[in-house]
Amino acid sequence: MYRSHSCGELRASHITQEVTLSGWVQKSRDKGFMIWVDLRDRYGITQLIFDEERTPTTIFEKAKTLGREFVIQVTGEVIERASKNSNMPTGDIEILVTKLTVLNASLLPPFTIEDETDGGEDIRMKYRYLDIRRNPVKDSLIFRHKVTMEVRKYLSEQEFIEVETPYLIKSTPEGARDFVVPSRMNEGQFYALPQSPQTFKQLLMVGGMDKYFQIVKCFRDEDLRADRQPEFTQIDCEMAFVEQEDILNVFEGLTRHLLKEIKGIDIEKFPRMTFDHAMKTYGNDKPDIRFGMEFGELNDVAQHKEFNVFNSAELVVGIAVPGGASYTRKEIDKLIDWVRRPQVGALGMVYVKCNEDGSFKSSVDKFYDQDDLAKWAEKTGAKAGDLICVLSGNTNKVRAQLSALRMELAERLNLRNPSEFAPLWVMDFPLLELDEETGHYHAMHHPFTSPKPGQLELLDTNPGDVKANAYDLVLNGNEIGGGSIRIHDKEMQAIMFKHLGFTEDEAKAQFGFLMDAFQYGAPPHGGLAFGLDRLVAILGGQETIRDFIAFPKNNSGRDVMIDAPAPIDDEQLKELSIKLDIQA
Repeated sequence: MYRSHSCGELRASHITQEVTLSGWVQKSRDKGFMIWVDLRDRYGITQLIFDEERTPTTIFEKAKTLGREFVIQVTGEVIERASKNSNMPTGDIEILVTKLTVLNASLLPPFTIEDETDGGEDIRMKYRYLDIRRNPVKDSLIFRHKVTMEVRKYLSEQEFIEVETPYLIKSTPEGARDFVVPSRMNEGQFYALPQSPQTFKQLLMVGGMDKYFQIVKCFRDEDLRADRQPEFTQIDCEMAFVEQEDILNVFEGLTRHLLKEIKGIDIEKFPRMTFDHAMKTYGNDKPDIRFGMEFGELNDVAQHKEFNVFNSAELVVGIAVPGGASYTRKEIDKLIDWVRRPQVGALGMVYVKCNEDGSFKSSVDKFYDQDDLAKWAEKTGAKAGDLICVLSGNTNKVRAQLSALRMELAERLNLRNPSEFAPLWVMDFPLLELDEETGHYHAMHHPFTSPKPGQLELLDTNPGDVKANAYDLVLNGNEIGGGSIRIHDKEMQAIMFKHLGFTEDEAKAQFGFLMDAFQYGAPPHGGLAFGLDRLVAILGGQETIRDFIAFPKNNSGRDVMIDAPAPIDDEQLKELSIKLDIQA
């Protein structure tokens, strides 16, 4: 037996007991006649004491050789600690060591294994197995486990069945690039790794499983950001014989359950918002509603005043920044520079200071009088002491630009409180999205999404006006889940494929197995998938997901710890019938 107790377990009630502990040396303090060692495992830290007078000489001398992260086993008596530490659960006791075994020595770690470390992100990712020993990462992984267990508990109580689906599947167009896997036994042919189990969960509904879920790895070969990984985890769910309201109720219930069990927060009912309202009011389809700064459209009060920048714009829109009238000209110029960055893309910004005396001072005073600016304040909800920031241009672009500015200002003003949770449903998405470069429509969600009842005929006349029977669950400005009522009728699915530009042969080649299944009594069905990584991060008070993933990739999609991806040797390439043709 390597241990009788963990390093976080012992209390004053254990005093006089002989115990055996195992763990890692956190740090050692040698005072010559006495040595203290902090011993750490997953459960906590216990202080060990080696006393020149009471510890056997060989054990005392061996204790002097212990370095950071040595793995050791000790046996000794639990005694009362002379200088108690109220910040440690084990701070009332220490172990007077009588036996010491070095189970494994350690090199000096490349960074300190402490909550506040001196290691940068790159070095910590290279030595991720060491980083996991630190409390912030360890606790994040334990937190993820707790969330996952609560998900399984809730869904199982709702009679969902967890079913595994394949990882080696057929490449199908679902919005992002597939990762592909060559097949040695089928020369020149490839599997794809699933972007989601979409078609399989629909086939499970055809198979009569009724309620399915899976906590599953998904793969997308797309450009990465700090909050995006090439492999990620979904809580994938599907239900048969349901309408949209049934699905919203079940998964709103799951989110309420997690907020209650994990965070101790009760939220009775989630607000609902249409896609059109979200875009008009917040500039994006996943608005953070923990704070205001709602958009005010100004076309009718800002155009036709001889200011050509506004007159030529498709949309003039502004937000009121609380307390922003106190900004200096230098601070406002920095905001203007911020929106001009290539990542945002605005050409400039007009501003209005709403003075405490009720007057207005604007960068366009030459064109607008006090009455005009008062109307801007009314439209944006600006009060005395606020700053109105106004952008103009193409409707879609300017909404995205102002949305980015709104979120940046919220960060600067500390309006995004990570301990506050504001969920909402965004609904009535467009079924199709126009690609402005090609002029072709593509599915906004995926090609199996059903149009709203009664709107199918609009596909022939006004495809851009068709609304999807789809919904997203948003939490604190992040999409944490999304889904739809699916098409379950072969003829309707064929019409959808046609409007997405598939020929009949292409649709059969890509999705013939699903179309065939629909001929054998497919029930009405729909579902939703949560992004587990992001859901856990937000519940944990973070915006990025890496610390909630045991072995994440970096922004280039590389695992710097194992140095992957990596070349394979010529013999493997030959076996797979693959010839590389890499252009310099």
